[in-house]
Amino acid sequence: MDIWSIVIYGLLVFYFLLVIATVFTVLHERRDPVRALSWIAVVVLLPFIGLGLFVFFGQDYRKQKIFNRKEIKDLKQFELLSYKQLREIDNFSNPEVTDNREIITLLLNNSKSLLTTNNRLEVLNDGEQTFTSLIEALRQARSFIHLEYYIFENDTLGGEIAEILKEKARAGVEVRFIYDDVGSWNLKRSFIRSLREAGVQVHCFMPVVFPWLTSKINYRNHRKIVVIDGEVGYTGGLNIADRYLHGTKYGPWRDTHLKIEGTAVHMLQLTFLTDWYFATGIQLQDKEKYLAVRDNVVGNTAVQIATSGPDSDWATIMQAYFAAITKAVDHIYISTPYFMPGESLLTALKVAALSGVDVRIMLPSRSDSKIVYWASRSYITELLEARIKVYLYTEGFNHSKIMTIDSHFSSIGTANMDNRSFEDNFEVTALMYDREVTDRIELRFLHDLEGCERLTRRRWANRSRVELFKESVARLFSPLL
Repeated sequence: MDIWSIVIYGLLVFYFLLVIATVFTVLHERRDPVRALSWIAVVVLLPFIGLGLFVFFGQDYRKQKIFNRKEIKDLKQFELLSYKQLREIDNFSNPEVTDNREIITLLLNNSKSLLTTNNRLEVLNDGEQTFTSLIEALRQARSFIHLEYYIFENDTLGGEIAEILKEKARAGVEVRFIYDDVGSWNLKRSFIRSLREAGVQVHCFMPVVFPWLTSKINYRNHRKIVVIDGEVGYTGGLNIADRYLHGTKYGPWRDTHLKIEGTAVHMLQLTFLTDWYFATGIQLQDKEKYLAVRDNVVGNTAVQIATSGPDSDWATIMQAYFAAITKAVDHIYISTPYFMPGESLLTALKVAALSGVDVRIMLPSRSDSKIVYWASRSYITELLEARIKVYLYTEGFNHSKIMTIDSHFSSIGTANMDNRSFEDNFEVTALMYDREVTDRIELRFLHDLEGCERLTRRRWANRSRVELFKESVARLFSPLL
């Protein structure tokens, strides 16, 4: 046996040992069985490629406690307030709060998400409404602007907002901006440099530097947050890019965002300050400036801001959705661009529908991600069999992430209904306990249904074998998407 044969034989043995070690690692971490089996299949059935995918995308950082929120000093104050609210939850007279007491208690326990009851909300149903409102609010900033986005592009819209940020920074307003390195991959250094030269404090969230930080490439900051002067906040599904205004090759871009005034803004602020610490290592300590609780009453809408990600001990948003679905007695309306819900949520939805609840799910008829598109479609058959009404939005691309239940619970946020949003990404969602706000969201949902094709079991059963094959293959990877 020559030297090259020995080297090749040695490398193969080393590779197989790595595969075995990886499989044992997956088993030892006691992951969700479906995800664990999916990763084992990928590693074993895709030689070399599978092992690389696991190294880049398969690490479980929630269990490894790589991201630790307990280091943030300001969180301790809110933890104490959450314990107080848990003791006083029965004293709230708001009927919507009473109706959703179990969900509120869950969030107080699993993430210390405070209930705020003095908020005024504006539901923004497209890019024009969202960016008209946002740009006006940015121009009125007096003290500080904090914003973070998964995608921020240097196009016409991004350029306009960047100029406002630079103008405000030069005028003495504190401007802090976090962008995600993967989502905003196309941002050029010259663009970042121009912001910094104007006085904007810009930081990238978890930059991907090969080869050292590639193991964290799977854990992205998918949040969209803007906080202005601690008085106005924005969150929802829209990033900063022209396509949210003008659409794409799939047609107009349908999305939903939220403008918040009231104490819930402080919860968005706390999320930003936590992310700022992760990105910079700096804790902003001026509570009077950034987290001062003002006595002036703005509105009467009850809101909890729920966050989840590798920095949280629990899959907070998924648990809140599960609790809300299992409480439904009349109807559930869901709009999501990507639908790979995991076994627990899928079962909850099917049980609700089979129990007589009117469950309607709106999905896009076209998608910007092919494998996610086919994986989402693979769930439709069992939804229809459980008497869930499935609609495909045909008037463009529907990117909204909303859920309403029984006309007194609703949510708008950044989380899709898939494992990536529930387990891997940093996400934020506003949960609202208010009939008026929920009615507005439901009316728009019902309006959007007019632009949809409702699927029937017969029509769906007649799709081609090629489509069936694509769905089946994509379904295998859905726990990892």
